[in-house]
Amino acid sequence: MKKIYTEKAPAAVGPYSQAVVANGMVYTSGQIALDPATGQLVGETIEEQTEQVMKNLIAILEEAGTKAENVVKTLCFLTDINDFAAFNEVYARYFTEKPARSCVGIKSLPKGAICEVEVIAVL
Repeated sequence: MKKIYTEKAPAAVGPYSQAVVANGMVYTSGQIALDPATGQLVGETIEEQTEQVMKNLIAILEEAGTKAENVVKTLCFLTDINDFAAFNEVYARYFTEKPARSCVGIKSLPKGAICEVEVIAVL
């Protein structure tokens, strides 16, 4: 098992790794719209926050040695399920291979974020 860390994505805000590689798979921790340089939340709209989340995930995947096209599963959390369509517009630009996905509405996320995404990818 190998832990993944890159300065191109925000540092963990708790006792966890950005991602772990095990048995040829990459498992990322959930990413919210934090700026890697400042640790501050970026954007107020679902589109702005989703864009930053995707940039963070891509940076982690690249550090692990893979890419978005190799993602097999995503798990998405939205604090307002009414943002589903707008979230999908940004998400679809990054995950063109259409991995399996769950998307759930939840009450709240750390630091006031409005979306979070985690992925599982093949190396």
